[in-house]
Amino acid sequence: MPVERSNDVQGDLSALDATLASIEKVLDIPRLRIELGDLEEQAGAPDLWDDTAKAQEVTTRLSTVQSDIERVEGLRRRLDDLSVLFEMAAEEADEGTLDEAHTELDGLKREIASLEVRTLLSGEYDHRDALVQITPGAGGVDSQDWALMLWRMYSRWAERHGYGVDVLEWQEAEEAGVKSVVFQVKAPYAYGTLAGEHGVHRLVRISPFDNQARRQTSFAMIDVTPVVEAADAVEVDEKDIRVDVFRSSGPGGQGVNTTDSAVRITHLPSGIVVSCQNERSQIQNRATAMVVLQTKLLELKRLEEAATMDAIRGGKGEIAFGSQIRNYVIHPYQMVKDLRTGTETGNTSGVLDGEIDEFVEATIRWRRTSSEE
Repeated sequence: MPVERSNDVQGDLSALDATLASIEKVLDIPRLRIELGDLEEQAGAPDLWDDTAKAQEVTTRLSTVQSDIERVEGLRRRLDDLSVLFEMAAEEADEGTLDEAHTELDGLKREIASLEVRTLLSGEYDHRDALVQITPGAGGVDSQDWALMLWRMYSRWAERHGYGVDVLEWQEAEEAGVKSVVFQVKAPYAYGTLAGEHGVHRLVRISPFDNQARRQTSFAMIDVTPVVEAADAVEVDEKDIRVDVFRSSGPGGQGVNTTDSAVRITHLPSGIVVSCQNERSQIQNRATAMVVLQTKLLELKRLEEAATMDAIRGGKGEIAFGSQIRNYVIHPYQMVKDLRTGTETGNTSGVLDGEIDEFVEATIRWRRTSSEE
């Protein structure tokens, strides 16, 4: 999103300096440096991988702390250098250098604002990877195609940020689109970042599947949960599950197994059904599917506890499951609007190509404000 060229450069620099100082205080950079030293010592221990779960916890946290320190220090250096760049441009009356400085100023505004939003992610599970499921609503092929469009939107968003994405389940529809997609976004604070995407997304367009070119409204549900970790894994009794195997049918046919290696697990007490087909062996798919099931059960437990607390407090809980949160209109006009924050844009093609940071960040701020009311 372009930032207008400011006439008050010194005011902008002072404001960015104050915001960055506030971020440094919230993240507590001196404490993070001490933690980094401790984590590096643990990571260098020869017996680290004797306990796989502990090793993964240490290496994941080490990566997150390193990233936070490097990001803040990098922004601080760029801000200091930018002041010098503006001084040079003024002294030499160099329009080219001035343009370069303003471009860097715009970039710093966006990046510091983005990092400031990250400091709002302080929930118990916010730091974890995110498990995202996309399910088309009623509407047949149009809704199935809409679910596929949303998958592309989120995968392109993750790609823009360099985040890893693992597709755990892919159920292709007969005519077009998908019946269900489940994927894991692997990045620090992925759950906290994407939690606000949970809900119903509504598309209005001319249906490409209607030979009379009529306008069609389609719905799809985005379900976002934090990925379960060893410390809080929900115990699952073998007698409470039914395991079925079937042949994989992934996107595009590439790497799809020709044996019955895909696994579907049904949790009988809750009725939750999960499946995995991205691994080569049935054993690996079963293990991954069990992690997804534990994640779903943990979220179910969290929601039940939240409902109990809401009843005790007499207050409001989170957005109800199934509520419509965002409209995407392609016809008769172009607009994407979030119904909670009021954030909107006419750049529908950009949004559907993964340019959703403006919506994601506004929702994070909205959720933080709502939780404090």
